[in-house]
Amino acid sequence: MLQIRRSQDRGQADHGWLQSQHTFSFADYYDPAWMGWGNLRVINEDRIAPGTGFGTHGHRDMEIISYVVSGALAHKDSMGNTSSIPPGDVQRMSAGRGVMHSEFNHAVQSWTHFFQIWIQPNVTGIPPGYEQKTFADAEKQGRLRLVASPDGAQGSVKMHADARLYASLLDGDAPVSLSLAAGHKAWVQVVKGSVVVNGVALNAGDAAGLNQEAQLTLSEGQGAEVLVFELWA
Repeated sequence: MLQIRRSQDRGQADHGWLQSQHTFSFADYYDPAWMGWGNLRVINEDRIAPGTGFGTHGHRDMEIISYVVSGALAHKDSMGNTSSIPPGDVQRMSAGRGVMHSEFNHAVQSWTHFFQIWIQPNVTGIPPGYEQKTFADAEKQGRLRLVASPDGAQGSVKMHADARLYASLLDGDAPVSLSLAAGHKAWVQVVKGSVVVNGVALNAGDAAGLNQEAQLTLSEGQGAEVLVFELWA
């Protein structure tokens, strides 16, 4: 079964300095039909104006992933981490028993475009943690590159959640597939371009949730950048 989530149907928030589209219920946007997909709780597509950002705020017991599409995201947290996240990097922050952090776009003219992702952890009350890795475009071209997983397999960032996250760049007819074990769900988020997911055409901002499907197939990519979540909780 496929459940399609079109870009224009997402929650919308325009704060001037921040333009955000909420795939699932978040902050002032509430839709009981879209509370998450398995343990995937938040996918916010955010655009931050130059010289602005999220001031210091707290999280706890959540695995938070930042995926930058364009621009750069400056990160600072109470663990002592200070970094800049460019396109191609995947950042994982385990909030654990509590962490404070801020995120800013320090550019003078350009906006920062990124996806903020929250996945419910498989353990709570742990010390907070941080990890950031670069995944070159060549590693994602025409294939599903594992970028986050519970065991850090294939050089992915390690997260405390029953999930795997893949990134892919697709441009052409050659299909890319992922077998799904019984009881596993999947979520496909189109970041850029267009792609066909199990026979359904999706464009940038669109998404598809898969439940009780044995296989996920991506095909007919046209300048597509895609995030694929495999979930078993």
